[in-house]
Amino acid sequence: MADTKHIEDKPHIEDGPINDRDEERHRAKMAKRKAVQDAEVAAKTVEKGLLIVNTGPGKGKTTAAFGLALRMLGYGKRVGVVQFIKGKWHTGEKDAFAAFGDRVVWHTMGEGFTWETQDLKRDIAAAEAAWAKALELMADPSISLLVLDELNIALRYDYLDLDKVVAALKARREGLHVVVTGRNAKAALVEAADLVTEMGVTKHHFSAGVKAQQGIEF
Repeated sequence: MADTKHIEDKPHIEDGPINDRDEERHRAKMAKRKAVQDAEVAAKTVEKGLLIVNTGPGKGKTTAAFGLALRMLGYGKRVGVVQFIKGKWHTGEKDAFAAFGDRVVWHTMGEGFTWETQDLKRDIAAAEAAWAKALELMADPSISLLVLDELNIALRYDYLDLDKVVAALKARREGLHVVVTGRNAKAALVEAADLVTEMGVTKHHFSAGVKAQQGIEF
């Protein structure tokens, strides 16, 4: 019976043109839904700078962060980017954001993944320099959104002091949005965040032998 009722509540698109009864049912249903949605939105009154974490094994963590950066730029805001690991390869997004001039402050501070450098001291020094730049941008009142790309990787390998990083992020100036990307986000960072998205992997072209491609991976 439940399944039959569910089917009957839907407009009979397959059976021909939508009739007046279908239209009225849909209108009533959407009116109820709108009332619920409006009430829920009206109940949200807090406005604050968010700490956002994009993590998980799936592709798209940095891509999503740059989508937010583009949205912020669309409102005339200023954006900062500090890349903690990436550094040795050319990326299309860096060129694209360069078109915004000084409205985007971009610092690629990494020297590649640890298996590429094979030098622990060098990796730690690079991470510390990137974090110093991040602190500088966090203090800059002209920056509305700061992307800390692959900071999770630096924290995972203990290149930086986790407690100090989390404390600084929590103490960031009011109104500043910060996005942290990278796999294996530390529990303390997840706990401190306002929004955490775990990106899963259902299917990835790499496993089928497809190489990293321009415009998709870089």
